Amino acid sequence: MNENSPHPKSSIPNPFRVAILDDYQGVAARFWPEGAIAGVETVAFSDHVATSEDLVRRLRGFHAVMRIRERTAFPADVINALPELKVILATGMRNARSIDLAAADARGIVVCATDALHQTTVEVTWALIFSLTRRMPQETASLRAGGWQIGLGRNLAGLTLGIVGLGNMGIPVSRIGQILGMKVVAWSPNLTPERTAPHGVECVSKSDLFRMSDVITIHMPLTDATLGLVGDTELAAMKRDAVIINTARPQIVNEEALVRALLERRIGGAGLDVFEIEPLPKDHPFRTLTNVVATPHIGFVTEANYEIFYGQTIENLRAWLAGAPINQITAARPFLPDSQVARQMFAAGHV
Repeated sequence: MNENSPHPKSSIPNPFRVAILDDYQGVAARFWPEGAIAGVETVAFSDHVATSEDLVRRLRGFHAVMRIRERTAFPADVINALPELKVILATGMRNARSIDLAAADARGIVVCATDALHQTTVEVTWALIFSLTRRMPQETASLRAGGWQIGLGRNLAGLTLGIVGLGNMGIPVSRIGQILGMKVVAWSPNLTPERTAPHGVECVSKSDLFRMSDVITIHMPLTDATLGLVGDTELAAMKRDAVIINTARPQIVNEEALVRALLERRIGGAGLDVFEIEPLPKDHPFRTLTNVVATPHIGFVTEANYEIFYGQTIENLRAWLAGAPINQITAARPFLPDSQVARQMFAAGHV
């Protein structure tokens, strides 16, 4: 089946079973109540399975799977090992690198996506910046232990904010920095002074951004060009008291290089919301390094985003069951053509 050839109603299993993966907070039943779609049975899993083999075992007997953002990848080997799978209910705007859309197309599996709010990640970005520069974790721990002030923070006014990627998240991040009295500079491979000037941002080279910035924050999609974009060279160029924030994609920053720089105190610290392995292993250095503030990938995890994810997913499945898929993405069209957010991202080169 493809988007132009609806399935025969007689081919729909009854009950139609949907697996909801990685329901970490145990909220699936709240956002997808029992009976929301007649004849559809949902089963939510709160734990994460890390291997393809375990994922295939989990999904046997299910006809559709709902995925919360990119918590679980669907490579070709998983898609091809699930003959009963008919629909992948993806959430959010960016799914092409973590779902093999070509394999899904070849199998006739429909992949539907949803909108998402992006300012939620902007909020977490600034929460991490404030936590690092004002030493929030250390001061809070002291207070809880019966102590009082134990150190000196840094005020942001007069410092330089370096933004890697001035797009739909980088722009609002820059505005907040300017309100706080920061000088804002930006770089990305295709960024020009003509594009940064309307936002009051100076366009600089990559090397200058890492050399001159006191706070560096990354807001670029993961592509072949951005894989490993920040490594030993970039980290070595940073000031010893500068901090780096990553709420984008973990593979953009070389994790081994970052751990070395943090262990050797060659940079001031890191604020991280994304990790190469999620959930983060219990023995990972990011859990214990005192110059790291880490959050468990909560950038998109808000009530409003979950209402969008679940609400649009239910509508997507209803439409598919009726033989008229909506919000479908394919290898040839990996974004939502009817989404204003998607159109803006595509036009700006962020999809």
